[in-house]
Amino acid sequence: MPAKSAVAPAPDAPPRAPGSGESQVQRALKKLGLVRDIDFALYLPMRYEDETRVVRLVDTRDGDTVQVEGVITDSEVVFRPRRQLIATLDDGSDTVQLRFFNFYPSQQKQLAPGARVRVRGEIKGGFVGRTIMHPTVKAAGTPLPLALTPIYSTIAGLAQPVLRRAVQAGLARAPLHAIVPNPMMPEGAWGLREALSFLHYPAPDVAVATLEDHSHPAWQRLKAEELLAQQLSQLQARRERAAQRAPALRAPADAGSLHAQLLGVLPFQPTGAQQRADREIAIDLARTQPMHRLLQGDVGSGKTLVAALAAARCIDAGFQCALMAPTEILASQHFGKLVGWLDPLLAARGLRVAWLTGSQKKKEREAMEAIVGNGEAALVVGTHAVISEKVRFRRLALAIVDEQHRFGVAQRLALRGKASPAPDARTVTAASPVPPLAAEGGALEPHLLMMSATPIPRTLAMSYYADLDVSTLDELPPGRTPVVTKLVAEHRRDEVIERIRGQLAQGRQVYWVCPLIEESEAVDLRNATATRDELAEHLGDAVRVGLLHSRMPTAEKQTVMADFTAGTLHVLVSTTVIEVGVDVPNASLMVIEHAERFGLSQLHQLRGRVGRGAAASACVLLYATGDSGRVGEAARARLKAMVETGDGFEIARRDLEIRGPGEFLGARQSGAPLLRFADLSTDLLLLDWARDLAPRLLDRHPELAREHVDRWLGTKAEYLKA
Repeated sequence: MPAKSAVAPAPDAPPRAPGSGESQVQRALKKLGLVRDIDFALYLPMRYEDETRVVRLVDTRDGDTVQVEGVITDSEVVFRPRRQLIATLDDGSDTVQLRFFNFYPSQQKQLAPGARVRVRGEIKGGFVGRTIMHPTVKAAGTPLPLALTPIYSTIAGLAQPVLRRAVQAGLARAPLHAIVPNPMMPEGAWGLREALSFLHYPAPDVAVATLEDHSHPAWQRLKAEELLAQQLSQLQARRERAAQRAPALRAPADAGSLHAQLLGVLPFQPTGAQQRADREIAIDLARTQPMHRLLQGDVGSGKTLVAALAAARCIDAGFQCALMAPTEILASQHFGKLVGWLDPLLAARGLRVAWLTGSQKKKEREAMEAIVGNGEAALVVGTHAVISEKVRFRRLALAIVDEQHRFGVAQRLALRGKASPAPDARTVTAASPVPPLAAEGGALEPHLLMMSATPIPRTLAMSYYADLDVSTLDELPPGRTPVVTKLVAEHRRDEVIERIRGQLAQGRQVYWVCPLIEESEAVDLRNATATRDELAEHLGDAVRVGLLHSRMPTAEKQTVMADFTAGTLHVLVSTTVIEVGVDVPNASLMVIEHAERFGLSQLHQLRGRVGRGAAASACVLLYATGDSGRVGEAARARLKAMVETGDGFEIARRDLEIRGPGEFLGARQSGAPLLRFADLSTDLLLLDWARDLAPRLLDRHPELAREHVDRWLGTKAEYLKA
């Protein structure tokens, strides 16, 4: 049994200002996501402080965080080197100096000579003697707590004591009864209230290592319930989608179909993985339930071709397809490939590929919107502009979202909301633009294909993407050369420039990526603008060095990329806008400045810009060691992984270990709920248990399943349906 935990009575609600809707404290709590009692109960401490005992100064060592009690023997305010309050405390065994740089008159009065106080803080040695900087101060004789003091993550304006009382109140009120029958829970797991009380207010004899050991039965209960809630929510979302209607895209697979014609004009043979993904998508599109599929593959694995084949099947069935990418550069790359493949084939049918982006001039944009609305645009490619309010599709049946983790939930929902109305009984052909479908029978959901160049490890796909079908491109097209990755310290910069000269002499091109656009006072990092000027000076007038970054006007960016693609620009200095979608086979060298500052997935994506032709290619990770001569532990792990493997799936596995699932998926930015307690790299048995129990619980006890999901996810469960 766990040690008993002390839980204070629930305090009164924070006072409100007259006429106001909610107090400042309530607004701060809401920013932390603390609204329901269960939210407070599940808001666990990030660490603990032991205020249950008072120690003697003579028994302490420098560096200890201690709580001592004694008499103030002297106190004064000094003004050199800066204004500060200095007091001396004597506990009968030794003395310690208390220093405060920011203090109030009340603190000065509290620390007047003769006052008996209890202070807590880290004790440090120094030339003026032992010191505690900014200790917490209480009156001597204040009752000692019965449990370790929890320290919670907070925000400005929300003090720890206030947050602590709010959590205590929420924990006391929260309905923590067992929703899932105990026999169904993993063996040995504690009760939920028992587990939460233990983790919020552990007894002083509980070792910190015990609290941090996530294999403890208290943690096991929380992780099991959390994983079960997520699996239930994903399963509910999948079943709800199965009940929705989508147009069945069953087109004849004959030689005259757009799909067959596209395969016929390709200058290469699709890989086995591409053909397998195409078949999986075809089966989904032929159903009346909306497809919800993730197409994942390493950089250069050929996702755009699979997307084109899916679009061709949609167009063959007489419908429209939309492809949305997060950046204009990536969308432009897709558009260039799709136009080259499909436009000549579509022209014979009176159809075309449309381009929509926020940077278009009004007249061009209105023309594009018109052909989207009348159905002439069979395929629409663009950025967020595709989901703008003015864009009206005539017969949208397939939505393709590239780098889907970069889009928020609302944006993905908006694209799905562009679907066609329900079809009438008329026969659909793809020979010419078609009339709009009648609205009788209600709206249809479009099929949804999401693409990601960041391969998802199996455990993450089982949890976060449990409601998705996944197609994986696990082989690269023939002709792709392995990229050799080298780590080079910044003091060897001249060697890197000589390597560039060697590549240019062979007629090759080079990327040089920087983390900043311009010089910054906040961080001392090399920037793209200055680097472009330095390289131009070093390499001479015969070498054209270009600059590309996100602040440039769209037309200027397009010109730079066109020149680099054509080979008239030899070196391209850029920020990470070239991370995805840029395909220049003649580029054989990638230099990444301040590589220690980039994430592992981002480094791998950047490296994927080279090695796209037949020439041997290399990626140089130029890293700054700083004053200490070393880079941080996480940065070392990233750089080591880059040198050791070029396999995107292995990179993804290591990236998950380093960053955790929230950062790995970009979920913090997209607003999707994260796993707070479970660890997908170590909790496979619990994940398997949750995946096995979820369908049985939903089938046999649907009311318990709904209650469990609401307890853990609340309104956040809606995000999982996007």
